[in-house]
Amino acid sequence: MCGIVGYAGQRPCEEILVRSLKNLEYRGYDSAGIAVFEGDRLKTVKAQGSIDNGLVPKLEQVGQLSAVAGIGHTRWATHGEPSDINAHPIGNARVSIVHNGIIENYRRLKEFLISKGYSFESQTDTETVAKLLDYNYKGDPLEAVTATIAELEGAYSLSIIFREHKNKIYAVRKESPLIVGTGKGEMFIASDMTAILEYTREYYLPEAGEIAEVDKDGVTFYDVHGNVLEKELNTAEWDVTAAQKGGFEHFMLKEIHEQPAALKNTLTPRIVDGMPSFEECGLTDEMLRNYKNVFIVGCGSAMHAGMVGKYVIEEIARTPVIVDIASEFQYRNPLITKDDLLVIISQSGETADTLSALKLGKRIGADTLAAVNVAGSSIDREAKMSVKTLAGPEISVCSTKAYMVQCAFMYMFALRLAYARGTITADKCREYTAKLLETPQLIQECIDRKEQYQRVAANIMNAESLLYIGRGLDYALSMEGSLKLKEISYIHSESYAGGELKHGTISLIEDGMPVIAVATQTSLYPKTASNVEQVKSRGAKVVLVCRDSAEVGAEAADFLVRLPDTDDLLMPLVAVVPLQMMAYYTALDRECSIDKPRNLAKSVTVE
Repeated sequence: MCGIVGYAGQRPCEEILVRSLKNLEYRGYDSAGIAVFEGDRLKTVKAQGSIDNGLVPKLEQVGQLSAVAGIGHTRWATHGEPSDINAHPIGNARVSIVHNGIIENYRRLKEFLISKGYSFESQTDTETVAKLLDYNYKGDPLEAVTATIAELEGAYSLSIIFREHKNKIYAVRKESPLIVGTGKGEMFIASDMTAILEYTREYYLPEAGEIAEVDKDGVTFYDVHGNVLEKELNTAEWDVTAAQKGGFEHFMLKEIHEQPAALKNTLTPRIVDGMPSFEECGLTDEMLRNYKNVFIVGCGSAMHAGMVGKYVIEEIARTPVIVDIASEFQYRNPLITKDDLLVIISQSGETADTLSALKLGKRIGADTLAAVNVAGSSIDREAKMSVKTLAGPEISVCSTKAYMVQCAFMYMFALRLAYARGTITADKCREYTAKLLETPQLIQECIDRKEQYQRVAANIMNAESLLYIGRGLDYALSMEGSLKLKEISYIHSESYAGGELKHGTISLIEDGMPVIAVATQTSLYPKTASNVEQVKSRGAKVVLVCRDSAEVGAEAADFLVRLPDTDDLLMPLVAVVPLQMMAYYTALDRECSIDKPRNLAKSVTVE
């Protein structure tokens, strides 16, 4: 999703803005630009395309800028096609803005502004905000911003500069991420901390509707009535090295290799007396005993982690679990009540559909428990209870280590729920927990077996379409494997429960079509093996993912991917690694853009 940066200080800001924008490239974008105070005017330079191939060449044509304050943007098109005109910043001689999000009532506002004599050049909703700011501006920027946001409907973050108030930046947010970073004699604005980590680790988190007035000497926060607010200064827990490739060819590969450490970081602080504990967020055993149902909501990989959680919870805690795609949950009038628990999973903590689902649950009166990877994010703050997964920054659009720690959270939650409800004993809970703490080493073993993944990738890279199949937890895992492959290799891929093949899908099997069968569940292995025989007899090229101890005949599959053994319940944590790495090496062989797949954004902050 769109990226916002801003700088006010004493150094020439052009390079700082461009470097900060490049740090946000992982979010996905189709154009980029900056607007700065140059002399007595606002100077805007923007272009369609990548920063290196679009914005940078234009800046070179303009020549060195002397400005020490300005704003920048990477755009991911929502209203209007990617183009130089639709690129941000957008404004006129008096005001310039960058914008993330969607203004839902922009058409009505646009009609009003046209009636007042304004004309429009772009197709964006952002231009409406810029012109409304100009209309409301009577010499006081704070009054103009306050009057403007009072008329806006939707989710947005804005960074604004006024020509008459040189080297000052105004910023405001509503349900879209924005932070204010602080340094020595300089200040920063950004969509997230990754943009400015090389300059500072200290930052403020504005609440919705709060307006930040920034210059080189600091920041002042105001509420909508103009009252000055006191804000807590935060410090990022990770430094700039965590957001660099560290010698790996791609962020995705680096983040796959970081999974053992991320898993250990997430698990270890929450194991007390050998058992998972949620004291940090206020979730007690009494509360867990009293919930009637558990609802789990997420998008993409987060929803798939929820699917793993559903199987585990229902298996050991014997509690009904409903897993929903967040965008469907909020519009289907769900049967959730004040006696239920709503579990919200999000990497960024800003996912728009997931945030809306959270707010719906709160309105109904259900307790809400969030698992997020970004402290201070909207979902972290909105939820009644929140657990911070400790994956560190995930730069690749394709989620790997964030998914891993989300699954880890689900396992800890399931175990504590089962113990609280008396479906497992304390001894059994400790036994599972001990095995859970052993999984980082098993994951490392999987990572080290890269040759088998490279061999599979070389043999499926030219496929036009393929299937993933599995049963039980393997089916939940297959969903994530299929998503990983399609989003970075662009090969059409679907996942199916093995038993569903004969109800229609097996008609798609033709000679040479790859089928990736995940078979890690001991009790279900014979059933999955039968499904493998069915597709193989129809000409499928079968990749069988199974544990080291599985007895597999020489003719059972075309390719075997072996995994270290652990308890059936925990196998998804281990088995996801080969699915991630097969997707990675397939995309690498196809020369795809692995970290920044086409049309995708890391943080989806609009519905």
